[in-house]
Amino acid sequence: MFGPYVHNIDPIFAQVGGFYLWWYGASYTFGFLAGFFWLRANRMALAFDIGDVYKLTIYIAVGVLAGGRAVEVIFYEWAYYGEHPWHIPAIWLGGMSTHGILLGSTISVVLFCRLNRYSFLAVADVLAIAAAFIMGFGRMGNFIDGQIVGSLTEMPWAVKFPDLEGFRHPVVLYDGLKNLLLVPFLLLIKRSRPPRGVLVAHFILWYGFLRIFVDFFREYRSSMYGLPPGQEFNVLMTLIGLGMLFWFYRRARQAVQESPADSTTAAASDTQQGLWVKRLVFILLLILPTIIPSDWTQDVTKRYGARHPGMTQSAIYPQVQN
Repeated sequence: MFGPYVHNIDPIFAQVGGFYLWWYGASYTFGFLAGFFWLRANRMALAFDIGDVYKLTIYIAVGVLAGGRAVEVIFYEWAYYGEHPWHIPAIWLGGMSTHGILLGSTISVVLFCRLNRYSFLAVADVLAIAAAFIMGFGRMGNFIDGQIVGSLTEMPWAVKFPDLEGFRHPVVLYDGLKNLLLVPFLLLIKRSRPPRGVLVAHFILWYGFLRIFVDFFREYRSSMYGLPPGQEFNVLMTLIGLGMLFWFYRRARQAVQESPADSTTAAASDTQQGLWVKRLVFILLLILPTIIPSDWTQDVTKRYGARHPGMTQSAIYPQVQN
């Protein structure tokens, strides 16, 4: 038997100087590591050398952090950051968007492929499976941090989150389970050897479409044009995924295929010195996310006290409510 659960998990696992290290931020670190090992395991299929694996992982990590932050600031919390623009780069204040993470990582993969003459679709198909796993696992960080809450419910698995009334849907776990279920689905499609681009198209389609239903249980604190901003992104992803599937299968029927050389053109091997530089940057990008909480900016001091450098109660934007 099980019943409603009271969330009392400490979201902080350590402190270094004036910064707290958060389980939520650590989920990015685990994700970057998982992506690295997945790329290394599949590098022969992509004609990557180990330097390419480090390089692409670095591109993705930068895209994830920059894109997640940018979309959160612009679409979700501009009311605060519009008046406090100096806090935009302060990732230790919290605030990352899942849709921004997807956008930023996509842009970074496009840049990597263009600059290094690899097929974007070939690389994206390999990364789609890893992305589903990483984003499913990463939702555990949201849950540990007590953020992304659902609507009130009396279901037996309801959760009482910090500083919120009543028991609520653990919607972030719903989304995580949805992402993890995409992994065997994508692996099954991969076994059928679909046309290039179909795997990533399926990921985009089903990630967005299934999240539409998950987000009906979510409690948003802002809206765009009368709709929760997340739902608008979900619908957009669904339409993009459908369009991509139609296009790639249509190309396959017409026997218009990309040249295999696109995915096998490897850059010159890295020197040992260049490889060590990549390893150092990679290590720094594994450490950096640990200072990121998932808290919305206006809740940082309220929930955890003055734990963030430069953040005081007077800095909290007063008009943004839960």
